[in-house]
Amino acid sequence: MPEKTTVQKARADLRAGKSPTTAAGEFVREEIEHVREGKHGARSPEQAIAIGLSKARRAGIPLKPRKKGRAKKSTRRSARTVSRKRSSTSRKRSAASRQRLKREPKSTVSKSALSRHAKRVARRRKKS
Repeated sequence: MPEKTTVQKARADLRAGKSPTTAAGEFVREEIEHVREGKHGARSPEQAIAIGLSKARRAGIPLKPRKKGRAKKSTRRSARTVSRKRSSTSRKRSAASRQRLKREPKSTVSKSALSRHAKRVARRRKKS
């Protein structure tokens, strides 16, 4: 469940005419903070970003799933259903995923790890 301030900031961004991805950035930022605080971990920076984007979709930010690129077909399908679906996840499932995340490392969203990730993504973008 995203914090109230995060949702308010995202809605304010949308009202100001900013793009949905900018509004979703608030959720990604919140997720990175959660990992840094030790609420749970993430296997990679991409995972933390994906969790944030998923929360944004659930909060009603009109984000479209990726059309192409490295995202698997199942990931895109999942993003599409999250965008449409408004029901909540079962308690058992959310508890299981929370337990799983708690075992993941916290260093994946350190400043250096995020910098490495950004450089890698930029290099990939430059090639295509």
